[in-house]
Amino acid sequence: MQKNNSREIETNQQGVHENLETIVRKHFETVYKKPIAEHTRTAFDKIKNTIELELKKDTPLLFDSFCGTGTSTGIIARNNPEALVIGIDRSITRLSKTYNEELPENALLVQAECADFWFLAEQSGWQLAKHSIYYPNPYPKSKHIKRRWHAHPAYPLLFSLGGEVELRTNWKIYADEFYQAFIYALEYHDKIELKCNGVEVLSFDTNNNVAKISEFMTLFEKKYFLNGQKLYSCKWSKSK
Repeated sequence: MQKNNSREIETNQQGVHENLETIVRKHFETVYKKPIAEHTRTAFDKIKNTIELELKKDTPLLFDSFCGTGTSTGIIARNNPEALVIGIDRSITRLSKTYNEELPENALLVQAECADFWFLAEQSGWQLAKHSIYYPNPYPKSKHIKRRWHAHPAYPLLFSLGGEVELRTNWKIYADEFYQAFIYALEYHDKIELKCNGVEVLSFDTNNNVAKISEFMTLFEKKYFLNGQKLYSCKWSKSK
């Protein structure tokens, strides 16, 4: 298998961060008060009526947060033609890149701060069918734990927005922390039955370079795979 120059993550952290529980509990026990970025509010207001008309029709709503170039947004939309998929990323540079694939009609890309967009969606009463978080910046230095999304003040919003939540990452510690944060969060959602299968290794056929579970969802996923890195998934959903 040919490898590219994608390096594995280097960290000074040996396992789940020792302060993770304290951080997660603090965020669930305090109110999210971050000022909303004006460009995010403008972007949200621009599509709000359209989204809410679809929600009234019971159209499933899916978020693809940190979508980068929107590759994953397009794939998710094509795989869920009955749904409306919103790809969210803060970078207009990444969103402006195209890779010769037209975005499906049931998908749209939004330049916004994800945490702010989540907050506005939650305040508007939106409920998601699924929320994808694929290969977020891992911030591998131990001192940057609060920059990871499971230790971010916006983390509780993932539960408020509902639906199935799936993280994919090439750093096992990130996946382990994401799962552990979920365990802590369960104590604050005793009236909602949630299930999580823990951290799973995404299964690929390394001989043929073909993903067994699905096509590559992002360009990063393909790059990491071709570099021989293990890829991890952690997802939760309501118990049936």
